[in-house]
Amino acid sequence: MSDQTRRVQEQFGGSAAAYVTSPGHAAGEDLDTLVAWGRALRPRRVLDVATGGGHTALAFSGVARHVTACDLTEPMLRAARGLVRDRGAAAAFVAGDAVTLPFRDGAFDVVTCRIAPHHFPDVAGAVREVRRVLRPGGSFLVQDILGHDDAEAAAFITEVERRRDPTHIRAYRAVEWKAFLRAAGLTVMDSTVVTKLRPWDEWTTRTRMTPDGRRDLDAFVLAAPEKCRAAFDFTLAGGRVESFTDRMLLLRADRD
Repeated sequence: MSDQTRRVQEQFGGSAAAYVTSPGHAAGEDLDTLVAWGRALRPRRVLDVATGGGHTALAFSGVARHVTACDLTEPMLRAARGLVRDRGAAAAFVAGDAVTLPFRDGAFDVVTCRIAPHHFPDVAGAVREVRRVLRPGGSFLVQDILGHDDAEAAAFITEVERRRDPTHIRAYRAVEWKAFLRAAGLTVMDSTVVTKLRPWDEWTTRTRMTPDGRRDLDAFVLAAPEKCRAAFDFTLAGGRVESFTDRMLLLRADRD
């Protein structure tokens, strides 16, 4: 087990319930867009990689006949299974790593992966695995935090993310994502960028930050250059952080 795998399992194992109830994961324009792309493809078999709280698997249970949800963390899988069951839907749940997916070649019509690759130690390897388990002509629907083109702004938000969640590695720019996909033999067919508001208290509480860690993170944001905060629409009131905004990159890429 790698150090990153251990960190992810420890971090998300204790936060599983909070991700099931997270409004930003449960719904939004981002999830609606992925589902609309999925409906147009009319898949029979869908795999959701790094399913987290299970919201994407739940949404696609109304699109495909068979949905499989895969995640590295057993408590997260149990929480996701409970969500899907409680909503009267059906899916299979399988423990597995994104870089070594436990499925046969060409098993799925569509693979989804939503708000997760910034935790992956080997994004290129994960994309190659997605391509392997897709049937010829199948589609990869991926969403993640969009990396900023300005180096100072990117370094600032990466530090914010890592202080809040030590499993965060980094967000990738659109050009990097397209390079990952192209190198794996996937062709980008559609893309869009949407924004997602992050209420500060909910966002920091979900990862079980210590009071000292939260104070240090607040102080770091308040002391940052204004241009860095402005790049992510940080809102402040009375010397406190209230929220910021993520940009999310959504891509559909097809296997030849």
